[in-house]
Amino acid sequence: MENSESKESSQCVRVAVNIRPLVTSELLVGCTDCVTVVPGVPQVQIGSHAFTYDYVFGSVGQPSSLIFDECVAPLVDALFHGYNGTVLAYGQTGSGKTYTMGTNYNGEEHNGGIIPKVMETIFTRVEAMKCSTEFLIRVSFIEIFKEEVFDLLDPNTPSFSKSDGVYLAKPTGPARAPIQIRETVNGGITLAGVTEAEARTKEEMTSFLLRGSLSRATGSTNMNSQSSRSHAIFTISMEQKRSASCRTGVVQDDVGDDILCAKLHLVDLAGSERAKRTGADGLRLREGIHINKGLLALGNVISALGDEKKRKEGGHVPYRDSKLTRLLQAWKHFVSSHLNTQ
Repeated sequence: MENSESKESSQCVRVAVNIRPLVTSELLVGCTDCVTVVPGVPQVQIGSHAFTYDYVFGSVGQPSSLIFDECVAPLVDALFHGYNGTVLAYGQTGSGKTYTMGTNYNGEEHNGGIIPKVMETIFTRVEAMKCSTEFLIRVSFIEIFKEEVFDLLDPNTPSFSKSDGVYLAKPTGPARAPIQIRETVNGGITLAGVTEAEARTKEEMTSFLLRGSLSRATGSTNMNSQSSRSHAIFTISMEQKRSASCRTGVVQDDVGDDILCAKLHLVDLAGSERAKRTGADGLRLREGIHINKGLLALGNVISALGDEKKRKEGGHVPYRDSKLTRLLQAWKHFVSSHLNTQ
């Protein structure tokens, strides 16, 4: 989880582990917990190996319900102060990433996750600030499937309808075309033609999340009956401009045309896989190869960025090894706090 250059945090990156309880299918075959949480410290043990994190949730650690409050709420607060943030859910297939992120949210309160709580928090705060600030909030939703980037909000992707309480996807146009990643003249990265939809309410934003989730590539393996076959990135873009007071109707002297811009990227990565355990072959096997390739490239980039010596010497960071890390480079180069004067 990243809070880029936030003045309110002494760390740029914080890592939390959420321990999923055993599911029914695992209990039926006699599986037992192999993870031990060390009391009083954010550390877990697996066999003879110990791993230390910033936070440990689940099992006998902190309740999983506190993930948003402890890890994500500070990033939402930073968004209102002009700081970019990124939340990444990483783990083995079937470990609960989509459930934790809430990427499959269907609008029901009991089926939550990080993204629904982010939406609720944002619009509650926007409502409280509407007297003094004008907001423009937009969302984009993309997936990286077999090393191609697709727009999940494109009008030509499948739309949804509700039948007997169940949302169904239905094609509305020809096969979708991948989006091109392009480099700008100043070295930035942009997605050519990606849809950025304005969201005025939580309900509107929820509808975009639902529409994109239904268009996302999924499939069944031996380890996960609803395995996400792509990396999904839900981005919330916020622009703020100070406005006249609701009570006086007078614009303060220090209020100009400056617009404060920031983005929050919420990333539900596809799960790492072993073909032997997933039983994948043919199409599923090829999908798994692309998934593991992207995750390997992500690990290499994180290792390079975490190497202090290499960073000081300006060493090479292999962003171009995958589409996922290429987009990570775009987020890195987007100025964390900036004013766009019009």
